[in-house]
Amino acid sequence: MTSTSSTDVPSAISANALIIGFGKGGKTLAAKLASTGRTVVVAEASADMYGGTCINIGCLPSKSLILSADRARREGANRTAETREAAFEAAIREKRRVTAMLRDRNYHKLADQGNITVITGRARFTGAHSAEITTADGPVAVAADMMFINTGATPHIPDIPGIRTTPGVYTSTGLMDVDELPQRLVIIGAGFIGLEFASMFADFGTAVTVLQHSDEFLPREDEDVAAAIRAQLESQGVRFLFGADTKAITSADDGIRLSVSMRGTSDVGSEARLCLSTDAVLVATGRTPNVEGLNLEAAGVELTERGAVKVDDLLRTTADGIWALGDVNGGPQHTYISLDDYRVVWSQLNGSARPYTLSDRRNVPSSTFLHTPYSRVGLNEREAKAAGLDYVVKRLPVATVPKAQVMRRPEGMMKALVENGTDRILGAMLLAAESHEVINIVKLAMDMGAPASTLRDMMFTHPTMAEALNDLFA
Repeated sequence: MTSTSSTDVPSAISANALIIGFGKGGKTLAAKLASTGRTVVVAEASADMYGGTCINIGCLPSKSLILSADRARREGANRTAETREAAFEAAIREKRRVTAMLRDRNYHKLADQGNITVITGRARFTGAHSAEITTADGPVAVAADMMFINTGATPHIPDIPGIRTTPGVYTSTGLMDVDELPQRLVIIGAGFIGLEFASMFADFGTAVTVLQHSDEFLPREDEDVAAAIRAQLESQGVRFLFGADTKAITSADDGIRLSVSMRGTSDVGSEARLCLSTDAVLVATGRTPNVEGLNLEAAGVELTERGAVKVDDLLRTTADGIWALGDVNGGPQHTYISLDDYRVVWSQLNGSARPYTLSDRRNVPSSTFLHTPYSRVGLNEREAKAAGLDYVVKRLPVATVPKAQVMRRPEGMMKALVENGTDRILGAMLLAAESHEVINIVKLAMDMGAPASTLRDMMFTHPTMAEALNDLFA
């Protein structure tokens, strides 16, 4: 099998494997299978998505913009309308450059391999081991012994009048590619995706308002951590409205108008109606597995009640010879989870005596790239109490960390839970500069079963944020 363009693809192909979707898990698996001599077809619905969500519309473009926004804030470029716009335009150009470069690099990593054919088109199952890919040049029938679903997730759009038809209403994908900086932004949803965008646009100088349906802020986090995150965002100028239900979105002479019902403990009283004017709206109400149009029934692949592809501990679907990797299987929506899904699948295909399973996965870290990044791993107090564990809480103000002072980033807090009697690290929550790097050290210690005293006594270079672990676990 050779690398071909869409116009050169034959109307029928037989291969060892078909991978639907060019995401992290799928592309890594494709390269590995090809390296062992297997023939692979990779179907990707859009040429703009070679490399998957992270590279094109997720992690990397958003982090590029977040870093540009932080630089604009530090350099004072967000102080006037002219400098704000110039900084934003430069950030968008840089984001597009990085994304295009990574997309091209990822495409050629697969397409240039002799055993891999990349086809741009939408795939749908026609049987247990067959599929049809609709391309611009006609359908391509693919028969394969193994099939892998790697189609990711798509933004959830709530049923609000005007939300799909009003110009200036975006998902995260669209808002990362606008040409002009909105002077006002309303974000529907106070989850971590919404908060990242709130922090980023506030750093660019946008007036940001976040609408949260419930009366709670980050209800899964400990109250002290959630309060610290909220305080940080409010110090950037982000405004929060809780108990807010958006009833309608319409165009107006001054931009976009939202009709919002406020209830409970909101600032404007119980069951009041609020009218908000803005230049742009971000819908950040979660993401759902992308299974539309796959015709899974033809292959015997079932879905969960939440609409994800149903998988077992080895990521096998309900159909023999078909696996599901990444966001589409309903697991945590992180690129590194998709990569770990690849490890689960590959351990079955490489003859391992004991395959790696989802049950073997533990201590999954996460990072939210706010102005002050928030990272955590393991249990928080809420979860440790629910599990009936006996623990002690370790706390450290970030202002006491020398590196934080050197970077002029003293805001935040560090918190960890240690089990009484065993000195076992139960979890850590780090709202601190460079927490996205430091959290991996804590995860490694937890994975290795190292006691908290290991981090307490470990020799770190100085000055670093990592050395704060000495004092945190003291």
